[in-house]
Amino acid sequence: MTTPIIETRGVSKRFSKEPDLAAKLAGLLGAGPKREVVHALDHVDLKVMPGEVLGLVGESGSGKSTLGRIIAGIWNESEGSILFQDKERKKLSGAEKRAAELAVQMVFQDPMSSLNPRMRIGDAIIEAPIYHGIVAKADAEAYLSDLMRKVGLDPAYAKRYPHQFSGGQRARIGIARALAVKPKMIVADESVAALDVSIQAQVLNLFMKLREDFGLTYLFISHDLGVVRHVADRVAILYLGRIVELAPAEELFSTPNHPYTQALLAEVPRVDTGKRQFKPIEGEIPSPLNPPSGCHFHPRCPLAMARCKTDIPALREIAPGRLSACHLNG
Repeated sequence: MTTPIIETRGVSKRFSKEPDLAAKLAGLLGAGPKREVVHALDHVDLKVMPGEVLGLVGESGSGKSTLGRIIAGIWNESEGSILFQDKERKKLSGAEKRAAELAVQMVFQDPMSSLNPRMRIGDAIIEAPIYHGIVAKADAEAYLSDLMRKVGLDPAYAKRYPHQFSGGQRARIGIARALAVKPKMIVADESVAALDVSIQAQVLNLFMKLREDFGLTYLFISHDLGVVRHVADRVAILYLGRIVELAPAEELFSTPNHPYTQALLAEVPRVDTGKRQFKPIEGEIPSPLNPPSGCHFHPRCPLAMARCKTDIPALREIAPGRLSACHLNG
């Protein structure tokens, strides 16, 4: 079997909020300040295979960006482990550790906030490959020019600053900066969400072309099911820190299994407005400060049973290559 480029095993992430001054004063008076804990991810198991585009979908607050940043090595997991090509990433050292760090790069939702406004974009792109010895200083200009052309930017723009570019151009700068260290995988976190539809299509086509040219693997994070359907080979559905369904894209969109996936797809705009078989999703995603017991989705699920309120459904195989976490599956 092919070795996953990245695998998460039981990955959880907790963010603790320290009591503010008022809470500390209340504690001195006997009120007892309580530390707030955000349960961002809850025992996530996921494999990303070489060369694939894995879509990660969920509402705002589901933990998509948190999982992306952990996979990219920007944040550390609170529990569980990340494996890079079957080796636990935390235990790597020396050249192996450096290779693992460079192998997974991230393209952020807002390129403007991830770029230094006082640094020319050419310097921002070429800084990391020079530092890591990927390219010599003598060859840096040629390397930069070639990289900018590959993402559809004129090399003459290298001396410009971030504010002198459009949103679509800044998205290409973010992609170029990620590509500059020759990664094996890119985590694209809502990378086209802020762009006009026509520009979105151009950037998505660029992602797919670069996949072919460089043999890249993508974790494509988005709340837009239409975009994910266009680019993904497999899709993982995340709800309040847990994966509730994982399937090949074509199968997931044609025959969704989990009630949450069904509800999400019911809300996708379509030309055919025939009779719906499933009631659209209601309410808002619960707070990760106090997630529901049992199945996290049960407060919003019209199919919920008594068992759903107490027992956590396991993510298990319901068909070859298809996983779902729902008690309705038996």
